[in-house]
Amino acid sequence: MKKSRGILSLVVTAALIALLAFTTTAGFGKTHTGSARNIKLGLDLAGGVSITYQVKDKNPTKEEMSDTIYKLQKRVEQYSTESSVYQEGDDRINIEIPGVSNANEILDELGQPGSLYFIAQTGSDGSANYTQTGSSGNTAEDFQLNKTLEELEEDGSIILTGNDVKAAQAGTREDELTGQRQNVVSLTLNDEGTEKFAKATKAAVEKTPKESIGIYYDGGFVSVPTVNNAIENGQAEISGSMTFEEADSLASTIRIGGLKLELTELRSNVVGAQLGEQAISTSLKAGAIGLVLVFLFMIFAYYLPGFAASLALIIYTELVLVILNAFEVTLTLPGIAGIILGIGMAVDANVIIFARVKEEMSKGKSVRNSLKTGFQKALSAILDGNITTLIAAVVLWFMGTGTVKGFAQTLGIGIIVSMFTALVITRIIIFAFYAVGLRSEKLYYRPAKERAPIDFLAKKKVFFAASLLVIAIGAVFIGVNAAGGRGAFAYSLEFEGGTATNVTFNEDYTIEEIDEKIVPVVEKVTGDANVQTQKVGGTNQVIIKTVTLELDKREELNQALADNFGVDAAEITAENISSTVSGEMRQDAIIAVIVATICMLLYIWLRFKDIRFATSAVTALLHDVLVVLAFYAAARISVGNTFIACMLTIVGYSINATIVIFDRIREELHYASGKTDLAALVNKSITQTLTRSIYTSLTTFIMVAVLFVMGVSSIKEFALPLMAGIVCGAYSSVCITGALWYVMKKKFVKK
Repeated sequence: MKKSRGILSLVVTAALIALLAFTTTAGFGKTHTGSARNIKLGLDLAGGVSITYQVKDKNPTKEEMSDTIYKLQKRVEQYSTESSVYQEGDDRINIEIPGVSNANEILDELGQPGSLYFIAQTGSDGSANYTQTGSSGNTAEDFQLNKTLEELEEDGSIILTGNDVKAAQAGTREDELTGQRQNVVSLTLNDEGTEKFAKATKAAVEKTPKESIGIYYDGGFVSVPTVNNAIENGQAEISGSMTFEEADSLASTIRIGGLKLELTELRSNVVGAQLGEQAISTSLKAGAIGLVLVFLFMIFAYYLPGFAASLALIIYTELVLVILNAFEVTLTLPGIAGIILGIGMAVDANVIIFARVKEEMSKGKSVRNSLKTGFQKALSAILDGNITTLIAAVVLWFMGTGTVKGFAQTLGIGIIVSMFTALVITRIIIFAFYAVGLRSEKLYYRPAKERAPIDFLAKKKVFFAASLLVIAIGAVFIGVNAAGGRGAFAYSLEFEGGTATNVTFNEDYTIEEIDEKIVPVVEKVTGDANVQTQKVGGTNQVIIKTVTLELDKREELNQALADNFGVDAAEITAENISSTVSGEMRQDAIIAVIVATICMLLYIWLRFKDIRFATSAVTALLHDVLVVLAFYAAARISVGNTFIACMLTIVGYSINATIVIFDRIREELHYASGKTDLAALVNKSITQTLTRSIYTSLTTFIMVAVLFVMGVSSIKEFALPLMAGIVCGAYSSVCITGALWYVMKKKFVKK
């Protein structure tokens, strides 16, 4: 790079930092487009709308309530992935949607059962109910309604609603005429639906040409199949040129489209943030302080390259904020976990690069050649580590729900931006510094005595025994807790449900005042250390969520509130509420994690061409999860939404750290011969990456530790196990993974 280009690169970098800084702090125009203040925040950070529905049907079954809650959860995710749906009492359903202030915009759609409609092509007067208007081909999106749904209903053109569909399933079958395999959606109708569909399909096939039946959902057509035969047995099939994924998506839409229960709005409120403004402000300050400490550490450890990495990290942070804004991602406390992991991986990429640069310079190479070679050698480790974690993020996004989906969004954004800033921005900045004349070796490298390989493998039995002991102790804690009636873990409202108490106070308390004055009183009476509160906008009402309270505890709490705050105890209402993380959502999360793990295993196997690398990486990952679970059980830290985010963060962090060591082992194996001592090779690889392991763990630990020190109680409960996970991940990557691979290599020799 010429000097003039170097100067231009630095000027452009400075301009980019300034432009992004202006965008994130001030934004453009009257609406402050691009400003961080416009990022959609979750219910825990900014509040939103709370809607309570009453089930019209008498005595709904547990299965009907569960099915309706799950379908509503799928629907409200269009507003925010962090929306939650849970049961209140025996026949009420509560929906909380963050970032929304006008409940009327969504009430009609969410409250109407059967918003999926099967519509006849022509009405009773022979006029077309819908027509094809698009030009992109014969797809459902090309069709539009010619009449309103009310007009279609009056005319009798709505054949079925979602309530008439019992089941919808994607599958494949062999075409009887061509013998080719084709993807289909199979529908099973209830008795009433079977009768109505038989009549409608018979009428459709008697027309010339045969007519279609449009499937209409959420304001648009999702499929417009032509009726080939009268269907009288209630078993319909939709076929055509579609992939299995498209068939599966259509089947899912049909399943979600019909609510089993009819709902009516009981009340809707605008609720305040579960965490006050002070908590958000403190978290932002903690994040800024953590970043500054990371910058200082990078400059201290790597001199000029460290300064270049710090500039790239500033751009990383600004880009993430802009992207969160642009894609309207809802940011919550678990989402912040994804960003923290992204920062850790961005730092990690730079540490890997500069560690390689120092190695090259220690061999006597010039600064320029060392920089060039360092970036080249670091590329595979950075790509493999980030792509492996990105695979997990993609799987979690497509298969997860609620918090898992939100975490996957921020993690995916963080990974992509971190790779871009490390491999592109940092490279441009560091070579620009070199081009403008900053070429002294002292600016890039501090001569140090080469570290002799540490014999980690000699202590592998001690490491394995220590890990098994910690996991066993965790299992003992889980068993003792369960036997003592306290529950294996300290499950929070999100997992176990509880009691929601609605109190109207005599004055308008702020969130901070609620936390300082009201929450301690509630904690003392209930013994619940994880009380959640929400302020109802425009009123003096506060919704207090605690563990499930028996009648005597409810009365004791009502009296305590009356004694301390002068409220009318007779006007306090309370209802038991279900967990916000439903059984279906837990199942979705578990399946998503299992699929993500399998995909990561396959990728590592493919890249390293050795199943032992993949199995030892996944085993170490499982080790980290079990150790952190033991920490949760022993410390009785609340298991809620942040628990899911914490465990997923540890999974991403663990696999990334392991890949770096495996990449070095793979490189050393490339130069090995039949006489090479495998144990010495592994020890050398671990020792060479030891600085990277320590530095990356330390920088990520600093970020989380500052959050822990400065944060409110809920943030502390999130940060503490995360710190334990970071320490565990560093330990397992250095002491467990290499040893596992070595043992497998010796025990299972490839023939």
